[in-house]
Amino acid sequence: MIKVLAGVWALLLGVVLIMLGNGMHFTLIGLRGDLEGFSSAELAIVTSGYFAGFLSGARLSPVMIRNVGHVRVFAALGSFMSAGLIAFPLIAEPWAWTALRVLVGFCMSGIYVTAESWLNDAADNRTRGKVLSAYMIAQTLGIIGAQALLTLGDAATAVLFIVASILVSISFAPILLSAGRVPAQEVARPMSLRGLFKKSPLGTVGIFLLGGVYATQSGMGAVFGAQIGLTADQIALFVAMLFAGALVLQYPIGWMSDRLDRRRLIFGSAALGAACCGLGWMAGDGLWFLMAAAFFAGGVTTPLYALFLAYTNDYLSVEDMPAASGGLVLTFGVGAILGPLFAGWAMQVIGPGGFWVILGATFSAIALYALYRMTQRAATPVEDTESYLSVLPTASPVAVETAGAWAVEQAEIKAEEAETEAEREAEREAERKADAAADR
Repeated sequence: MIKVLAGVWALLLGVVLIMLGNGMHFTLIGLRGDLEGFSSAELAIVTSGYFAGFLSGARLSPVMIRNVGHVRVFAALGSFMSAGLIAFPLIAEPWAWTALRVLVGFCMSGIYVTAESWLNDAADNRTRGKVLSAYMIAQTLGIIGAQALLTLGDAATAVLFIVASILVSISFAPILLSAGRVPAQEVARPMSLRGLFKKSPLGTVGIFLLGGVYATQSGMGAVFGAQIGLTADQIALFVAMLFAGALVLQYPIGWMSDRLDRRRLIFGSAALGAACCGLGWMAGDGLWFLMAAAFFAGGVTTPLYALFLAYTNDYLSVEDMPAASGGLVLTFGVGAILGPLFAGWAMQVIGPGGFWVILGATFSAIALYALYRMTQRAATPVEDTESYLSVLPTASPVAVETAGAWAVEQAEIKAEEAETEAEREAEREAERKADAAADR
């Protein structure tokens, strides 16, 4: 693992710095928006703007890369993102913030596509799984670390926005100085939603609903904290817990994913998320109950994303996987745009607790649909399933396709190893029979 990291450490450092800046701005929007008097509905629209921009960037960035190259696209998008972050405190209007969030989301998506293309090029079949895992850990650590940085300043000033902009700006150095020229990453045209649903109804519906969960947690968590009267430090801790849980729960859920019927695991994870949302709703402003609810509700969200990807791949041919990956990213993105809008409406109508109500209802819908699908199709034998690999919901189609290709490679390796072992066992059995015949 050390040898693998030695070749990509600069890229991973740049990713951590980017995520520090991006993670700060996500929480700052909720904190500063509350201070500016924005309503829940207005902040929900601002939140959805980011995911609308992100979805657009996922489609257009590969075209831009093919036209002008990775370095120029990365530098241009990074510059626009840095400028966008520093502009938030200058124009404190919901319409302006929505436009800026669309810009930041678009830039962030393009940055992901470019960085993930470089990482994919730096890995080979033997190391790709480890490189992707390290990349996902770096992203999560960056988001969590960003919450700690928020405690060092006052959201009422421009200082924290400036810090976020600086972090994004200096992230260019380690990435651009270490990354070589690579061919433009070809992202497959997304499979139609009808075709994707026909192949995997649970994967399609589940990842759409999960998009709403993830966007609501990451975009409206700080809004919820501000509305129930948490301090800035407590809000930062609350948001950090939403992502820290994923670091802890990712491995055990991934381990079980390769050994159990994935639909049962999807049901259990979503049911746990729903139960924790119920705990959060009943906790009111009880700090430690809120933190526990955030830890587990947020903790199952990222593993569920990877579970849906792995589950969908179980029912696809190798040729269909790239197009299906694009379709799943598109489906997730649409859910991410709509989720905060429903949460903002609920928080406007029934108060801050609407945050937990929408999350709990969505988790419950995932669990119930998984339970229904268990009655409609037989489970895929565990030995025939694709390998599970941690993929964050923030990943671009490049990482999702790469993870799918890695899963296929691992399945082929396992099949070859099983075939070789069967041949050896047959040879040993033949030798035993020959020895027994000689003894007679």
